[in-house]
Amino acid sequence: MSVKDDESPSVSGDEVLRVSVRVPPFWPEEPALWYAQVESQFALSRITTDETKFCYLVAQLDHQYAVGVKDVITNPPATDKYLKLKTELIKRLSALQERRVKQLLTHEELGDRKPSQFLRHLSVLAGPSVPADFY
Repeated sequence: MSVKDDESPSVSGDEVLRVSVRVPPFWPEEPALWYAQVESQFALSRITTDETKFCYLVAQLDHQYAVGVKDVITNPPATDKYLKLKTELIKRLSALQERRVKQLLTHEELGDRKPSQFLRHLSVLAGPSVPADFY
């Protein structure tokens, strides 16, 4: 039996169609926004299983961020792996950002640097999540 050009083959209830997920590169300065985009991709692709979501995130994380949640990746909980990874990644990146801002406010001095060099140093230290008019 052949299928005409204007007909599409039917899919039985047991078949699963896979839709590719386009997980954007991780944004350490805006992890909550990144997660919103990832979750939209999961919804579009009808991915609902915890294990699949967890695996997509682990596969997408750059080395430097994966190391920060190594304990969760290598020894995930039996349930809610995705939620645990999401929660820990956001929490740990927030703590890192808080330390940077604290250093920015308490420990940085002009020293023998030119003001323009010091400003560049402060902007690198602050990262993109701190507005430029803050420093």
